Amino acid sequence: MTPNRFTDALFQLVMSLEKSEKRHFKLYIKRSSAKEDLKIVQLFDVLDKLPEYDEKLLLKKLPSIQKPQLANLKTHLYKQLLASLRLLKTTDNIDLQLSEQLDYARVLYNKGLKLQGLKILEKAKEMAKANHKYNFLAQVISLEKKIETLHITRSSQERTEVLTQEALEISGHIDRVVKLSNLALLLYRWYIKNGHARNEQDELAIKAFFKENLPADITTYSDFYVKLYLYQSHNWYAFIRQDFLMYYRYSKKWIDLFNDQPEMIGVETGHYVKGMHNLLNAHFDLRNFKEFQHTLKQFEHFAETHEANTHDNFRIHTFIYIHGAKVNWHLMTGTFKEGLGMIPDMEVKMNEYALYIDNHRMLVFNYKIATMYFGSGDYNTAIDYLQKIMNGNADLRIDLQCYARLLHMMAHYELGNFEIMESLIKSVYRYMAKMENVTVVEEEMFRFLRRSFNISPRALQPELESLLEKIKKFEKSMFATRSFAYLDIISWIESKVQKKTMGEVIYNKYLLSRHKGKA
Repeated sequence: MTPNRFTDALFQLVMSLEKSEKRHFKLYIKRSSAKEDLKIVQLFDVLDKLPEYDEKLLLKKLPSIQKPQLANLKTHLYKQLLASLRLLKTTDNIDLQLSEQLDYARVLYNKGLKLQGLKILEKAKEMAKANHKYNFLAQVISLEKKIETLHITRSSQERTEVLTQEALEISGHIDRVVKLSNLALLLYRWYIKNGHARNEQDELAIKAFFKENLPADITTYSDFYVKLYLYQSHNWYAFIRQDFLMYYRYSKKWIDLFNDQPEMIGVETGHYVKGMHNLLNAHFDLRNFKEFQHTLKQFEHFAETHEANTHDNFRIHTFIYIHGAKVNWHLMTGTFKEGLGMIPDMEVKMNEYALYIDNHRMLVFNYKIATMYFGSGDYNTAIDYLQKIMNGNADLRIDLQCYARLLHMMAHYELGNFEIMESLIKSVYRYMAKMENVTVVEEEMFRFLRRSFNISPRALQPELESLLEKIKKFEKSMFATRSFAYLDIISWIESKVQKKTMGEVIYNKYLLSRHKGKA
């Protein structure tokens, strides 16, 4: 993936366009046929054919455009592309439709046609109420109040009282939604930076923050957005604390909210997609095999719907989350080699979608792919993927930065690179300690690895059995299990003790769960 391929904003926009959008732009811009507009069409055509942004090459292919002109032409083209897209996409998006109605009302009001403007505002208000768009309602009512205040419209006393009451109700609603959406966002950002709670200090800080910022009477309100952001807040709160059962319950409530009001899937498709992703993650964390498969099928069915394909964001993130879930399926069933078969095609798509995929998503994918290679016994390729994480953004997902280094060290151990193990152990331990990511599980791992250099192969078996016994004691410990959320260390040790592959050990556990009726 070329890191500088999409550095120019205009080039990013051009590269994101589909054939129908390009065709629409050409028709839209040629209606004016002004000289300036014809030049931006030439600029558009050249940009559309460039494999990556190169200003020197761009000017060479456009001899009629001088360098001092380029910045203004690019700005003009950018604005015209957005105008064309807005015109084309209005019917696909409720927010654009509502904005269009508000624009029409303002135009009519400015023309002096106040009553016509009020009629449009009334229609827009009904549409906004039907789709729970209270932020937009506040703008509509603000314009209605302005018209009623400045002009004699012959509105009844009852209507003006209703208008003022609506304004108060909407103001209260927006305040509640803002508080809850802020809480959900800040919890999510905490997780993106740190991962799961590392220690009791993190746990107490998150609990205090959540309690302080959660409105006391919030459960008495039944509006869609209040519930959505309430469930999201509980969702991230539970996930950070590794309360996976609570995480599952609120992921389920999140999706049930859409199932109860299916028309909102088309209005808030992004939130629905994210909710399905979280529900699949909850099934993964709890090893709900049967439910996982059922939810994945539902998500794959949704991927074929109109809503999922209305916009690039929805289509691409649905693809990313579905394929991430498929990787998780292979991780929790131990079918690593089967899972690795899907990686080449998936990476081609990820490269194609590079413009839309954030660094955090790539970091997670690289870690999961590395884990599959490690589990399959291909330690060299696992190291290649782990180094992408270790050489990347060190401020993002400190937890994965730590466990990538731990897995990197374990891969070298498996390869028998003992000459570098001592320095690796010191380096990884120092890094994890600095980031406050060393639990009792890692302490036991480091002790074992240090001792293992001086142990004969015959004496290694009882040492492994002892290590397994010690680590299994921590399976129910809140902060120790943080390790197990990133790497199945117990299955790795069991594979050594049982002299089987890690994949075989995990797959046997999966078969056992099916036999017990869990899957």
